[in-house]
Amino acid sequence: MLELRRLQPSDEAAFRNAYEEFKAHTPPWDFAFQYDETTNFEDYVRLLANWAKGKDIGSFVPNTYLVAFVNGKAVGRVSIRHTLNDQLLQDGGHVGYGVVPSERRKGFAREILRLTLPIAKSLGLERILLTCDDDNEGSSRVIEAHGGILENKVIAPGMRVAKRRYWIDL
Repeated sequence: MLELRRLQPSDEAAFRNAYEEFKAHTPPWDFAFQYDETTNFEDYVRLLANWAKGKDIGSFVPNTYLVAFVNGKAVGRVSIRHTLNDQLLQDGGHVGYGVVPSERRKGFAREILRLTLPIAKSLGLERILLTCDDDNEGSSRVIEAHGGILENKVIAPGMRVAKRRYWIDL
C-alpha cells in the first residue's frame, strides 16, 4: 500500500536512493528541489517544513512536498504549490509529481495524484492546474483519469515540447 507523507529524518536512505535513481535515469527532472549529495538531511527536512509555512521560499511559492513510500521504499514524490506565480501558470501548475524510473507503470502515479487531491483541497484550493509535456501520454492519462480538463497547450522559449495545461475542480 502506498503512503504519501512528509519526509522524516529516518527516511534519509530511502530518499537518497530515489534521488540517485532519478539523477541517473532522468537528469533534467529533479526528484528533490534545492537538494544535492552534500545536503544535511535533517536540515533539508526542516527546510521542506518551512516551505509549507511559506518560510525560506525565496522567489518560489509556498508548497507542500510529500514523498510516496511503499514498504519503506521511496517510489515517488509530489509538490503541491499553494499558489501560482507566472511561471507555474505556464509550466508546473499547482501539482508536480514524479515516480522513480524503476517503479513506473505500476499505478503509483495514479495513486499519488488520487491521494494529493484531498490534500490540495485541505490547503484551500478549489481548482488546481497540472501540466505535462505534450508527448507524455502516461501523465496525460493519469491527469485525465482524475478529472483533468485540457485547457490548452502552450510552448514558450526554452521548452522542448508544448505543455498541456489541465484543470481539476476539487
